[in-house]
This record gives sequence, structure tokens and C-alpha cells, in this order.
Amino acid sequence: MSSPDAGQTQLGGPGPGQQLPPSGSGQPHPLGLGATTAQFGAEQPAGPPSGPFAGPQGPPTGQYYLPPGFPPPPAAPRPKGRGKVVAGVAALVLIVGGLSGGLGGYLGYTFANDSTSVSSLDSPRPASQASNAPAGSVEDVANKLLPSVVQIQVTTRSGAGEGSGFIISGNGQIVTNNHVIEGAAAGGDIKVVFHDGKTATAKILGRDPSSDIAVIQADGVSNLPVVQLGNSGDMKTGQAVVAIGSPFELSGTVTSGIVSSVNRPVSAGGDRNSQATVLNAIQTDAAINPGNSGGPLVNMQGQVVGINSAIYSPSQGQGQAGSVGIGFAIPMDQARRTIDEIVKSGKPKQTVLGVKVESTEQGAKISEITGGGAAEKAGLKAGDVITKFGDRRIDESDTLVAAVRSKAPGDKVTITLSDNRTVEATLDGVEVG
Repeated sequence: MSSPDAGQTQLGGPGPGQQLPPSGSGQPHPLGLGATTAQFGAEQPAGPPSGPFAGPQGPPTGQYYLPPGFPPPPAAPRPKGRGKVVAGVAALVLIVGGLSGGLGGYLGYTFANDSTSVSSLDSPRPASQASNAPAGSVEDVANKLLPSVVQIQVTTRSGAGEGSGFIISGNGQIVTNNHVIEGAAAGGDIKVVFHDGKTATAKILGRDPSSDIAVIQADGVSNLPVVQLGNSGDMKTGQAVVAIGSPFELSGTVTSGIVSSVNRPVSAGGDRNSQATVLNAIQTDAAINPGNSGGPLVNMQGQVVGINSAIYSPSQGQGQAGSVGIGFAIPMDQARRTIDEIVKSGKPKQTVLGVKVESTEQGAKISEITGGGAAEKAGLKAGDVITKFGDRRIDESDTLVAAVRSKAPGDKVTITLSDNRTVEATLDGVEVG
């Protein structure tokens, strides 16, 4: 709501506290006005002339008022011939004044039109700037990545949604989040909008709900610009990153920030109560909003180091959440394996330890062991409390799940328990999707 205009000047009378004297009071006018109607016909007192413009024989100047009830005295006879002279002088003054005023106006007009003062409107338009973005700048990263980032529109019987994705092959393979396209898995249409405005239909190649990763195939396209995949394991807290996507249907939006944290356990797909979707995320303060899901998180070399997947929002209302500077991306080292499995077979594998766990003050307590799984083969039992997974401290159950997901099936890892025992486990893989 706009505020009232505080700079308005009040017109039509004196300001506060200022009063004009009553007519005939003998007090001078506060604005310095000259003679009033009460002055005419007043008796002129004798005395020497005064004032800077008084002549040697001129009458005295000043403002004089008659006492109440006294009639004005008869006027003195006017000398013959003087009126014409005075009138002539007045006419001369008016003529000279008019002439000088006209001359001044003409000179002012001429000066205004012939002035050599500088005007922005007279300056020539500057030459177009060449796009020579410094290497490693946000502009440079945007120039590299924008042609390879797409908007994804999904239409189902129950409604419509949209998200983002990035191109990994010239023939139209596009990576996105599972939660962006999962509505179409049960029957729906997927449309891809490219950076140049062209569109194409698409189908699902494969998806992994547990890691919130999916790959779709755009139809009838070729020679598309592809992204370069980077190493998320090299990311450090404080490192600059860029997020690209289509927040709130604003395609091609670029935001920048830093890596706020790494190895952050986060439930992908928004299900905070399910450990099946916990991922080992990169946290960033680059603005990520609804519609950014599936878009790339990029380092300053223009390499994709993560897939934007989730945001934290303290709002409990019914409206859409927005960025508060806490966003999460799936690390590319974890995503790359899943993407490769989807492209090659359509059946990604989820890395598992073969346990169910719950949080305790010491770490992650094993509540159930899967028969024949990696944990049982390593000698772990129900009731054991895991405090370290490799070199990573385990402070709760989600941290253990995220740590397991960050590995690949077949990886060997040393597990430390609360009683200081250590065991070595070889992780398993289970097909999903």
C-alpha cells in the first residue's frame, strides 16, 4: 500500500501561526506589500525625501492611515502640464519595459535553442557490447548450459505439472527427477520444450523412485547440444555453483550461489517418513523453486555436479513453497551410475546393506536383518548400533541410509559399531523401477 504524499504544499492562505493584520490597523503587511486602498487620499507629512529612489523634490514614501471618522482633506491643485509629462514618462517606461522584456524573451529563446549544453538524448547510441564473458563467470556458465536445459510439461487425467531436465545425448535422452514424470508413468503425456522454443513429445526410458532419478527420450530430434558431467565428490563447502531450470514455468532461469553443505541426508520426492527415498544431497543457497526439479546444478567450469531435487520451506500453508536459500541436489557421482543403468537396461539398481535401522543417541540401531544380505554376511546382528560407515560419522538412521546410497553395488566398506568393533561389508544391489 502506497503512503500519502508527504511533499504536498498547502495553498490558499497563510501557513500555520501566520495571521494577516486587519485592514486599517496601521501594521505593515507581513508579505512586504506596498500601498493599500487606505493610503490614497492621506495627508502627506512634511519632511525630507527618503529612500534610495526618491528625487530631490519627491514626496516622502511609506504607508499612512487616517484616524477613524476623519474625512480626507481636499486634494491640492495639480500643476498644469505635469500630467502629460508624467504620463509620457510612464508610457516611456512601459515601452522600454516592453522592449526589454521582448528582447530578453527573444535572447532567452535563442540561447535555449542555440545552447551547447550536453543532453543525453543528443548523445549517440553506444555500440553493441560483444558477449565476451570471462571464463568461469556466471554468464559464461549460462551461455554453455542454457541450450542443453529443457522444460518438461506433464499432462495426466488428474492434472498437469512441470519441471526441468538436461540433455545427455544428441538423440534426445534427457535426465530429470522421478517425481517430475511419475504421473505420466500410469498414463499421461510428456512434452519437452527446448531452449530455442521447439517442442517434442517424450516417453519414459526408466526411473528410480528411491533415488528420484528418471531418464526420458524425446521423439524425432537429433544433434542436440549435450551437457558435460562433472565430479560431485570434488565439491567443497563455499564453492560457487549455478542452478538452471524453469521455476514457476519461467524457462531458462539462471540463479547462482554456493555449496552450503555436502553429504546432507534428505528425503527425495518430498516423503520425509520414508527411508526408501533418502539421498546424500548437496545443499546450496542458489535459488531453487517449484519447476527447478530435474534441472542441473553446475560448477563454474560448466559441468553438471548435481540434479536439483528438493527445497526446504518452513511454510505450513496450502500455497506452493518458495526458496528460502536451502535447496538440495542429487550428487552427480551417485546419479551417474543410476542414469547409466537406465540408459543401458532400463533397470537401475539400488545399493543396499540389508538392514532396517532406527535412530538412537549413539547412531543407527539395526532393528532387522535381511537374510542373506550384506549385513548378515558381514556378521552384523539386530541390536548392533552403527556409529561409522567408512570414514563418515553416523549420528542417525537417515545418515546411514544416505551413506549407503552414495556407494555402488559391490563396494566394500568398513563399519564401526558402538562397542568399537569393526566389520567389513560388501554392499549389494537390488533392481528398482
